[in-house]
Amino acid sequence: MTRYTTTLLAAGALLLGAQAASAQSISWDLANEYEIGSIHGQAAETFSERLEELSSGDIQIMRHHGSSLGYKSVDQFDAVGDGALPLASSYVGPWGGIDPLFLLSSLPFLTPTPDDVWELYQAAKPAYAQVLEDNNQVMLFATPWPPSGLWANQAIDSQDALENLRIRTYDANGTITLRAAGAAPIQLSWADVVPQLTTGGLDGVLTSADGGVGASLWEQQSHFTEVNYASPLQIVHINRDEYDRLSDEQKEWLLEAARAGEEFGWSALRERVAENYEVMRSHGMTVVEEVDPAFLDLLRKAGTEAIEQWNSQLGERGAVILREYEERQQN
Repeated sequence: MTRYTTTLLAAGALLLGAQAASAQSISWDLANEYEIGSIHGQAAETFSERLEELSSGDIQIMRHHGSSLGYKSVDQFDAVGDGALPLASSYVGPWGGIDPLFLLSSLPFLTPTPDDVWELYQAAKPAYAQVLEDNNQVMLFATPWPPSGLWANQAIDSQDALENLRIRTYDANGTITLRAAGAAPIQLSWADVVPQLTTGGLDGVLTSADGGVGASLWEQQSHFTEVNYASPLQIVHINRDEYDRLSDEQKEWLLEAARAGEEFGWSALRERVAENYEVMRSHGMTVVEEVDPAFLDLLRKAGTEAIEQWNSQLGERGAVILREYEERQQN
């Protein structure tokens, strides 16, 4: 083999290597505490697949659902900001300790309809984005959980049924509300729920039908009581340094894919409840949809303390968001 031939082969190998690198120039891990079958798991899948399609494989996302990377939503804020994770899909309630703004979407009974959930999100979206920006992150999109209800081994449709019930809550709002209603709430990350149910550490769970279906909670619980407590948000966020390294074209792909993920999550909200109820009943669960209005009034009154605490913590900053939300509801 001549020196000329060797040089040509080496050049060809370098060219092929460069082509291969450009075909998959970026690979990110995305952490999600919840299962792939949840509405947020599916939104993350939609977002990731759309980004790979737009970039012709130039940007690929490895999705890690069910807390498989060991991160919980409460951890993911700092992990993405510090660059330990490039991307995450995080339930924002546990971020209330970072900024009480993130407890807004789980304030009890504030958003009775899907339209209300959307309008509250639109009113607060700039504020969410600013907190993430201040912490070296970019907010890509948010999707809502279907309304939270009460999972247990009996219908939780009266104060007697709720009394001293060891029930999992997902953030401070739920803990304050259910304690005021007479329960014995225990705040837990989602990854800890099934182990606690299995070992007898819990009697019930505050979560959506969607969350319970994703984790097959019918294996531990027999009843779901519909109370439409709240539809809190899950945010997909990216490390700012990762975002800034992208070309303008890559940023356009990313933001278009984010729109696709967000559209999926919000469009699925309306149908998801009926779909989940069908799955739950097929596994022998009792879904309680008709609940005594007096019990719902009790829960609403119990939730006023959480709302008052949030208002006092946020002050005028929160009042501005709630005023805009009220104006949006009236239009």
